[in-house]
Amino acid sequence: MRKVDVQKIKDTIKRLCLKANFELRHDVLDALKKAARIEKGRAKRIIESIIENAELAKKKKIAICQDTGMVFVYMEIGQDVAFTGGSLRKAVNNGVREAYREGYLRKSVVDDPIIRKNTGTNTPCVIVTDIVDGNKVKITVSPKGFGSENKSMIKMFKPTASPKEVEGFILDVVRSAGPDACPPLILGIGVGGTFDLASHLAKRALLRPIGTKNKKRHFADLEKKLVRDINALRVGPMGLGGATTVLGVNIDSHETHIAGFPVAVNVSCHATRSAGAVL
Repeated sequence: MRKVDVQKIKDTIKRLCLKANFELRHDVLDALKKAARIEKGRAKRIIESIIENAELAKKKKIAICQDTGMVFVYMEIGQDVAFTGGSLRKAVNNGVREAYREGYLRKSVVDDPIIRKNTGTNTPCVIVTDIVDGNKVKITVSPKGFGSENKSMIKMFKPTASPKEVEGFILDVVRSAGPDACPPLILGIGVGGTFDLASHLAKRALLRPIGTKNKKRHFADLEKKLVRDINALRVGPMGLGGATTVLGVNIDSHETHIAGFPVAVNVSCHATRSAGAVL
């Protein structure tokens, strides 16, 4: 049994929160640079401004976006790991709290959906754990802004639904989002499981680097087709028209019930942020 002090978890969470908010992921930045090469006129200038913003954020260690998100912490915990030194949950939240205070990041979490008093710390965060083999702890921090989160949708299809119906739903989600989700977008799509699991799959799919294919051929083909069809909508950068409405589409799937066919679309903006580490 390998022992891991929760203090180390706290320090790692803090570092990853700062990195995710200050440094745009390499795959997202590369996709933006590729988009800049094919765009023209106003759309090209917008993409170039987005790239410049990301470069300045990294250099000056300031937030890529003013909406520094609600923090999701994904932890793959080896079954041969034992945590010592206190509460794991408290350590994770303390890491987030310290990062948002010391990094001068906006605190956006409210303590109740109705009363809506700001907690002042951007905590509690959302912690998602998975028990895996081994004695390592893999941590991924993802601050999710709500301009795009609010445009996410889920639909419980009949099991007889055709791929065309599913594609139509996804395209409608993008049309509905329009300029409000700060395109160019990245879409995480969850297919299968249950109502709640499909949404989890969709959000987790956003962590996969842009350009990596789904291991299942039919889903990889669907990802490619959706990128083409969504970009054909020509919503464009910031909704002002252009060839790039979406930078990437990532699908994650799970086994489901014979009577079920849930499909969730988690919309993410051009500032799709995450950072990870293995302890």
